[in-house]
Amino acid sequence: MNICGIELKSNQAMLVVINENGYLDLKTKKIVLENDEEQNSIREFCNQFLLFLEENVIDAIAIKKRGKKGAFAGGAVTFKMEGLIQLNPLTKVELLSSQTISSFEKRNNIEYPQSLKKYQEQAYLTALSYKDKI
Repeated sequence: MNICGIELKSNQAMLVVINENGYLDLKTKKIVLENDEEQNSIREFCNQFLLFLEENVIDAIAIKKRGKKGAFAGGAVTFKMEGLIQLNPLTKVELLSSQTISSFEKRNNIEYPQSLKKYQEQAYLTALSYKDKI
């Protein structure tokens, strides 16, 4: 089972894929939404994401939830990207809270793969947390 962990930040979706054998070091590590006000950019983001799902045979997606209000609230663009990801017709999407991910991290001794980029760490933890839940 291939699980895609995602962290949404600014206009980027940071991607990590894991399976029962561990981390898969894929070429695509993030997908960027260039201009959230332009229909062609939105379509390009959707098409790139669907292609990523198909090419990597993704069975489940876990997204790190962002706050809706307060100091750590997510930006409007990240919520737009989240909606686009949730609309994908290929696989189910689950949102995991920061508390769930932090709790998982505290209960486990996480060793990050050497090929994992620093900006992918939260997406990696999100994927691991989801895998632990199922």
